[in-house]
Amino acid sequence: MGKTRAIVLHPRLPEKDADAPGVRDPEARLEEAVGLTAAIDLETAHAEVLTVNRPRPGTLFGSGQIERFQHLAEAMEVEVMVIDHALTPVQQRNLEKGLNAKVIDRTQLILEIFGARARTHEGRLQVDLASLTFQRSRLVRSWTHLERQRGGAGFLGGPGESQLELDRRLIGDRITRIRRELEEVKRTRELHREARRRVPFPIVALVGYTNAGKSTLFNRLSGASVMAQDLLFATLDPTMRRIDLPGGRTVIVSDTVGFISDLPTHLVAAFRATLEEVVEADIVLHVRDISHPDTEAQKRDVMEVLGDLGVDESTRPGRMLEVLNKIDRLPEDRRITLRNEVARANVGTVCLSAVTGEGIADLVAAIDAVLSAENRVVTLHVDYADGEVAAWLHAHGEIIERVDDETGSRLTVGMDPGTLARGEKRFGDRFQRVP
Repeated sequence: MGKTRAIVLHPRLPEKDADAPGVRDPEARLEEAVGLTAAIDLETAHAEVLTVNRPRPGTLFGSGQIERFQHLAEAMEVEVMVIDHALTPVQQRNLEKGLNAKVIDRTQLILEIFGARARTHEGRLQVDLASLTFQRSRLVRSWTHLERQRGGAGFLGGPGESQLELDRRLIGDRITRIRRELEEVKRTRELHREARRRVPFPIVALVGYTNAGKSTLFNRLSGASVMAQDLLFATLDPTMRRIDLPGGRTVIVSDTVGFISDLPTHLVAAFRATLEEVVEADIVLHVRDISHPDTEAQKRDVMEVLGDLGVDESTRPGRMLEVLNKIDRLPEDRRITLRNEVARANVGTVCLSAVTGEGIADLVAAIDAVLSAENRVVTLHVDYADGEVAAWLHAHGEIIERVDDETGSRLTVGMDPGTLARGEKRFGDRFQRVP
């Protein structure tokens, strides 16, 4: 059985045509919408940027445009029309009538993807919350059955309660229950974070626009097998892995959901818990698809969301690294130029290819350098008989000076605060500081 066929339309509205900073290329937006459509296993039969000079409040499109696409959908045996724009309930209903096909707007498309990708209990709860919040916003007398009156008792509602009021109340009750469950999940995650703080490993969070290659990079760094495909929103649930850096330092790497432009406000709020790992992170790696024609606009979208979360260079000075991924897709001359530009700028940027492995060593070295920048220098006395402590210090710290005496060695060591705290917890009185 073949895939369901779809037509994808990106409406180009008058206010979007201005050459203002941040306005994205319509063709790039259409390509993204096609990618989103493929992510829910729909086959795109036709895709088009559609100029809408006078948006109609009841249909968005003009009657001539609706008629043209109704005939095209019929000829191509298309069942679904994907509109890369937010539609009102009335517009959606009227378009479905006029086009004689199921209509999905951008918000529903993203919700469908999230629903298909969620694997963990938390992820499914967040999807349910976002979907119900969206549904509740659509209950504005969109369908005739909502006008009916219902009698009865108990949860079915009292005399005179309309179907609209009942639907809204039932959805409200479910939203309340889900929010309560999410609070429990949030408390559990906080307990896990507290446990990590007691054995503190630095957290490195990967963020970036969807399909920037975060999961491929995560797999390359951690040796994990997280789903990594050329697919928008391939990762939804946060995934964490412990990795050991060449210098001996251990870090936890966190892969997160990808950002996307025009994400509905209630969806951002629903997934805030997923992004808490970013807020807590010691280092944030902003992974960019440097080969994408819209890479600068994608960067602005990501930085805007990070700013809303309170994560930017001002809150993490020197602890945000920009990772220019997919350099293997660039022409050789462009790749050389980019590497030279990054080397000259020397501003916490790394060029790499998560697929081929080129530049991975540079990224690991950059992470190590950031963590080493805040190293604390301590002097410890280690008995000659205590080879375990000496070996641990050599593996996890930078030995600056060693002075031997009759009973043991005085080691002056540089290490980050988290590693120092871990050593003190592990070895207790054997971790003898020298004033």
